[in-house]
Amino acid sequence: MKLIVAVVQDQDSNRLSSALTKGDFRATKLASTGGFLRSGNTTFLIGTEDELIPKALDLIRDNCRSREQMVAPVSPMGGNADSYIPYPVEVEVGGATVFVLPIEQFHHF
Repeated sequence: MKLIVAVVQDQDSNRLSSALTKGDFRATKLASTGGFLRSGNTTFLIGTEDELIPKALDLIRDNCRSREQMVAPVSPMGGNADSYIPYPVEVEVGGATVFVLPIEQFHHF
């Protein structure tokens, strides 16, 4: 038994949620916020059997693509103004950050 923790951009959240449901995976969605861009994310918690990990990872990979996006800079909050970039920059957003963790016990009541 494994726990998959997948952090995805909000833009990919509904598509991934639908794909997981169609693939017979149960998932819990949690709203989260990214630290770098301070933008909305969704964190999925997916408990599954070891042999289904490749299928779950394929669904995540197929539905959460990275892309380039222009981002307005966030002004430094008490930080060093020397590192502040006063113009929009293009950054890679989207995709998924995925952790696969071992689970000792799983109970569903």
